Amino acid sequence: MLALKLGLVALSVLLASLAARRWGHGVAGTLSGFPVIAAPITLFVLWQQHEVRTREIALATLVCLPATVVHLVTFAAVIRAGGRWAVALVAANGAFLATGGLLVATAWPAAATLALAAGSLVAGAVVLRGMVRQALAARGPLEPPAGSARTPAVPRVELGLRIAAAVAVAAAVMMAAESLPAWASGLLLAVPITGNVLPCFTAPRYGPVAVLALLAGFVQGLFGFATFFVVLYVALARVPAGVSALLALAAAVVAARVSYRYWSRPAGRPLAGRAP
Repeated sequence: MLALKLGLVALSVLLASLAARRWGHGVAGTLSGFPVIAAPITLFVLWQQHEVRTREIALATLVCLPATVVHLVTFAAVIRAGGRWAVALVAANGAFLATGGLLVATAWPAAATLALAAGSLVAGAVVLRGMVRQALAARGPLEPPAGSARTPAVPRVELGLRIAAAVAVAAAVMMAAESLPAWASGLLLAVPITGNVLPCFTAPRYGPVAVLALLAGFVQGLFGFATFFVVLYVALARVPAGVSALLALAAAVVAARVSYRYWSRPAGRPLAGRAP
């Protein structure tokens, strides 16, 4: 399971970085927010025929989702204010742990959990889109058309460093979680790994505007993330596991696509290059 998780982390960072090369930071963020890591692991648990356990995991994941949104918005706010990526990293993770700890310590019924997750995503998308629109107004188009010379290159060396950093962070988090109480382990395992690694590489090389595009895209991808777990949680109580898995995956793809189309086009023009 550890090897599977680390492999999925590496795959997620690789796909997001390659997407940045082709379509820009916004699409890379959207792909990062998609459940590339969480969905296969959850479905592996489901494959072992633990429907009840899978529903519990889905609900617990949704409980921590607002903390992830707070993490992304905090990182963006620090970068937008002129802070360095290291300061943004510390502030974002502090905000995540504080918010997540409060959420985990509160006994949330399922309906409230789903409503809070959905509300936090909408609020996060609105806030980050506002930041990006201000950047557009101040600096012109956020990113060049796909395939132009100014599209992020992401050299091979940087690509390797991104993957290595993400795998190292993931391994450290997983090992630390083994020695902590259950509530602390669950919170630690919910830390957005790609949401920590990719902005730190994006900020010094591509600048704050690119970071805003990346993080705005990340929230757009989280709509697919949340949809996957909501549909899985609801469907497992009503239809067979295989059908539930297919429904959750299909719904996640549609939700992420619709979210990208909707949130990335204020005033009739794209924020982050054309979609793939």
